[in-house]
Amino acid sequence: MTVDPNAATQSFPPRPPAPGPSGPSAARYLVPALVAAAVAVALGVYGKVHDPEGTAFNLAGFSSTGAVKSWLATVAFGFALVQVVSALMVYGKLPGPSWSATLHRWSGRIAFLVAVPVAVHCLYAFGFQTYDSRVMWHSILGCFFFGVFSAKMLLLRWDRLPGWLLPVVGGLVFTVLTIVWLTSALWFFRNFGVTT
Repeated sequence: MTVDPNAATQSFPPRPPAPGPSGPSAARYLVPALVAAAVAVALGVYGKVHDPEGTAFNLAGFSSTGAVKSWLATVAFGFALVQVVSALMVYGKLPGPSWSATLHRWSGRIAFLVAVPVAVHCLYAFGFQTYDSRVMWHSILGCFFFGVFSAKMLLLRWDRLPGWLLPVVGGLVFTVLTIVWLTSALWFFRNFGVTT
């Protein structure tokens, strides 16, 4: 007896019709955009109305909370670089191993987990500050980073996204994180030295 490999093995519900020539409605992307805005604004408002405590945590072996924060931010930035390279592998722009997608997922998770204590420290210890342009941009983009990151996480759960959307949003997340790192950790290392 021969088996037809193309024969249906189960009866699945019919697929919904494909979107028309204009593609999915732009309103579909309103939810992630609104969530991004809500997260960014909520963090900014909390940082502005909260009375800064001056310090939130310190780790043994580090000379200051600034050093802790700068090194954690640098680790997050390093994993974000791994994210970019592994994304290029996943999208076939660079050659990579079969586990590139796993590397991409885990480097993103680690980068986020390392960035959270930095953000908590910034919001709790310093709040949302605008006393000079570097600090103002750092505050704005720090809040914006977590907003855009939230939108990216929501978009990952959706089917049939345009092929360009996740790379653009991921690139925006990386770009904002880079500027946040430049205006904090790199600034700290340049002014206080690469110390622990």
